[in-house]
Amino acid sequence: MALDQSFVGRSYPPTEPYEVGREKIREFAEAVGDANPAYTDAEAAKALGHPDVIAPPTFVFAITFKAAGQVIADPQLGLDYSRVVHGDQKFAYVRPVRAGDRLTVTSTIEAVKSMAGNDILDIRGEVHDQAGEHVVTAWTKLVARAAEEA
Repeated sequence: MALDQSFVGRSYPPTEPYEVGREKIREFAEAVGDANPAYTDAEAAKALGHPDVIAPPTFVFAITFKAAGQVIADPQLGLDYSRVVHGDQKFAYVRPVRAGDRLTVTSTIEAVKSMAGNDILDIRGEVHDQAGEHVVTAWTKLVARAAEEA
C-alpha cells in the first residue's frame, strides 16, 4: 500500500538533547578509520580554530536517524519498516559538531513517492545546538521495497 502523500511537510517534535562527548567522537573516528587529529586531540582542534574536538561529518547520522524513528514509528504513516532499506544520506553543515554540544533534531517528511511498487520516503532532520543555533541539516532517504508476489 502506497504511503499517504498528505504526510509531506509534517514535522515531528524536537528530540531530547543529545550531549556530544569527546569519547564518543574518538570512538566514532576510530570506528570509521579517520585519523584526523581534530577528532581526538583538543589542542589540534584548537589550532584549527575550534573550541574543542570536532566530530567527523557522518557522526551526526546516528542522532538524525534515531530522530527519524519518530517518522518511522508513526502508525498513521503506515510504513512497513521490515521492508525498508537505507537509500541515501546527505548533510549540509553550518559548522562542525563539537564536543560539549547538546543537539536536538526536528524531523520533517520532505517527500513521499512511489516507484515500481516501492515507497520512497525523504526525511529532513534539522539539528540545533543548546543555544538554538542551526548546526547541520541531514537528509535521509528510506526505500520500503515492494512486497514480493506470492
